[in-house]
Amino acid sequence: MAGKLGGQSPRTQLEALLWQRDQTYDEVVAEFEKLAGTLGEPATLTSRHLRRLASGERHGVTPVTRRVLQAMFSRPAEDLLAPYGHSGDLAPVIGGLVVPRPTATTPEEMLTLAAHRARQFALLAGQTDLADETLEQIYDDVRQLVWAYPQRPLAAILGDLIATQDTVFTLLEARRRPAHARQLYMLGGILGGMLAKASHDTADPQTALTQSRTAYLCADQADHDGLRAWVRGLQALITYWDGRLNESVRYAQQGAEFAERSSSTAAVWLPVSEARAWAALGNVAATQRAIDRAEAAWETVHAGDELDELGGMCKFSRTRQLYYTADALAWLPAEAGQAQDYATRAVMAYQDTDAPEWAFGDAAGSRCDLAVARIALGEIDGAREAIAPVLALPDEQRIRGIISSVQHVHTALRRPELPPAGTDLQEEIELFSKTPLRTLPA
Repeated sequence: MAGKLGGQSPRTQLEALLWQRDQTYDEVVAEFEKLAGTLGEPATLTSRHLRRLASGERHGVTPVTRRVLQAMFSRPAEDLLAPYGHSGDLAPVIGGLVVPRPTATTPEEMLTLAAHRARQFALLAGQTDLADETLEQIYDDVRQLVWAYPQRPLAAILGDLIATQDTVFTLLEARRRPAHARQLYMLGGILGGMLAKASHDTADPQTALTQSRTAYLCADQADHDGLRAWVRGLQALITYWDGRLNESVRYAQQGAEFAERSSSTAAVWLPVSEARAWAALGNVAATQRAIDRAEAAWETVHAGDELDELGGMCKFSRTRQLYYTADALAWLPAEAGQAQDYATRAVMAYQDTDAPEWAFGDAAGSRCDLAVARIALGEIDGAREAIAPVLALPDEQRIRGIISSVQHVHTALRRPELPPAGTDLQEEIELFSKTPLRTLPA
């Protein structure tokens, strides 16, 4: 245990957490660097610096180091570096990950802590022979995450996402019954897909694709066609926003067979994703064919796919289809009328923030597509009206896709015949784009 001496009390919360791990300082630092790579953070930490932080000799850390420490221990940095006993009790170690338990002050918090403790007990109790109840708990955790991801800022769920993936991987490292292993691999693939999306949202496509390949490996181990198709959809999304458009087309096409076999909504997602990439490449005919295939694919979608049953970001909806179609057509100036129609319908569909399928990223993207279409039609004031709510988004929601969508509007405004109002809007967009999610301090 890092730095523990007999009879000594921990000096900081961080030191207490480190003592709960059966690791040396060097091993903790290696884990820190691995996590930093996963998160796409250029953070470094030496054993000496970690020892001084744990002892209370040092209090300052860089923003990137702070973000990785917070993700690693699921606790704010100020709590980690505070004197021991000032930030509540500590929960048990699960698979090398310490889960903090803050002090409860209200009945609601006490009930939440009781549920949290029950969950940890269920996971530990299932270590020797995985209980069905353990799987049900993890399934519920994943279901909450796939619903939360499109609707909440990444920082609000990243700790839970990483902790749940760690739990699944820890359980998979032991020998499991085939049925349990298949379920765990499926859940691990979904979590890996969400972490791929997280890396993409923080503008790190390389780490995103690394996570997606592990997710696809899990899909193969689970022999799950719906998961294979879903991961291919994520890969098509990541490469589309990274400007690797031919790769995006290939990923979408590679997933088509799996989507057809699973009868899942990915059968719609993949061709309409392909349409976006074809449109960005300027191929009008291929774009329209892909849009038509996406609409026809609804006839092949049937209930029963496990990812569709989970819902949230695992299920492709007709509202998202409206947005993706508008996003494709917005690349084609000759299709500005159609793009405006689809984007208007998508914007209206996303107005209800309480709707189960509402997603702040897709809602913002729809508005950007509407702005691009209106610019092509010469309606600068209408474009400003469409994009205004996007430019008012808080910093923590400025994910990669939104920044790229806003910059598409900026590009559309580069027409010399446009009035001065277009230049003013470009300046607003430039100011908005200066603080993407990746640059924010924790």
